[in-house]
Amino acid sequence: MKKDHSPQILSKRIAETIRNKLVIGELLPGQRLSEAALSEQLEISRNTLREVFRLLTQEGLLKHEPNRGVFVAIPDIASIIDIYRIRQLIECQALAQAYPMHPSVAKMKQAVEIAQLCREKQDWIGAGTENMRFHTAIVELTDSERLITFYRNISAELRLAFGILNDPELLYAPYIDKNAHILELFNAGQNDLAANKMKEYLELSERTILAAYTRKNSQGS
Repeated sequence: MKKDHSPQILSKRIAETIRNKLVIGELLPGQRLSEAALSEQLEISRNTLREVFRLLTQEGLLKHEPNRGVFVAIPDIASIIDIYRIRQLIECQALAQAYPMHPSVAKMKQAVEIAQLCREKQDWIGAGTENMRFHTAIVELTDSERLITFYRNISAELRLAFGILNDPELLYAPYIDKNAHILELFNAGQNDLAANKMKEYLELSERTILAAYTRKNSQGS
C-alpha cells in the first residue's frame, strides 16, 4: 500500500533518504535508477518519485537522459575541485576555532574507532561511511546550522566523487590513521596544527580523486 501524505514534505523526506543512500555508497556514480523498483522499495507513488528525481537532478546528484532514464550523476573535474575548496574553507576553520569539549568530538572519536574496526574486517565501504561521519562531525564543531545543512547537501556529491575511484581500500585506508592523528592533535589543544594537517589531508585526497578521474577518462577514450 502506498503511503503518500503531504506531497511536498514526503518528497523532501524521500530526497533525503536517497541522498543518504549516496553518502553510504549504496548508490554509485553512473548507476541507472529503476523507477519501478525504487517506488516499491520506498513505498511511494511513481509521481512522488519523479518529483524527488527532479529535486535531486537540480542538485546535480542525478542526471536525466531522454529515452534512457535517470542515472546517478558522475561529478566532473570542476565540481570536484569546487567541493574540495569548500571543504578546506569549512573544515580547517572548524578545527582551528572549536574547543575540545565540544559534543561533536565524541562523534569524531566514535567514527575513528568504528573505521579502525572496519579496517580489521577489510570492510572498506564501511570505513568510507565512517570517514564521512568523521568529517560531518568536524563541520558540526562550527555550531552553524546553515553550514551543517550545506555540508550535508554536498556530502552526497562528495561520495559520488569518491565512487569514481573503483578501489575503496586505496581511497579510505590511508585516511583512517590520519583522522586519528587529527583528533589527537585537536584533543591536545593544538588546533592550528590539526587544521594544517587537515589542509594537507584534503589536498592529498583531492589529488587522488582527480588522478583517478583522469585515468578513468583516458581509459574510456
